[in-house]
Amino acid sequence: MRHRNDHRKLSRSPSHRKAMLRNLVTSLLEHEEVRTTTAKAKEVRRIAERMITLGKKGTLAHRRLALETIRSKTVARKVFDDLAKRYGTRPGGYTRIFKLGPRHGDNAEISLIQLVDMQKPSAAGADAAN
Repeated sequence: MRHRNDHRKLSRSPSHRKAMLRNLVTSLLEHEEVRTTTAKAKEVRRIAERMITLGKKGTLAHRRLALETIRSKTVARKVFDDLAKRYGTRPGGYTRIFKLGPRHGDNAEISLIQLVDMQKPSAAGADAAN
């Protein structure tokens, strides 16, 4: 039984796991998609959705709570300014996970985690060039 086991350990020490997840969340919020293993993607989803919810609340206290997890002030600014507006009326479910198949080296299940309604930077750059 898995009573009171609320997260995956990912075969890492607590400090390494926390640092890795903070880095993945920051990358996800910055680039709006990340390729990683399915287990890591499911853990990142929990944290990233909390960060967007903090951004929607928008107070100074919530900004400080988000900065405990997000590793970059520019990414935190993006969460509180851009993503909070984008997901303002959405009640949750800001991310989605696509399973991509096994990794060649160790056969680990690889997934793509991305923000729902993400802005396509390549499409915007192509429009600006034309």
